[in-house]
Amino acid sequence: MAVGARDYIDKLLVKKYADEKVDNHEAMESMVNPNKMLEAMNDVAMIQRNMFMLSQKLNSACYAINAKAARYRNKQIAKEL
Repeated sequence: MAVGARDYIDKLLVKKYADEKVDNHEAMESMVNPNKMLEAMNDVAMIQRNMFMLSQKLNSACYAINAKAARYRNKQIAKEL
């Protein structure tokens, strides 16, 4: 696998962007403490997981209540000849 410009357009792009300066992200200080950010993300994930579990328990309880309260009737099907 070759590295570098292969055709005319690539060569022009290399010339154009050769002197462009970019941000060096390794030298920049982050405005957000990464440990606090990860802790906040962990808290949100834990809350969402707990809400999902509560939702499942509530769904199961409602299903059980509706099943106990259900009244079933026999339908008579008319015989057609």
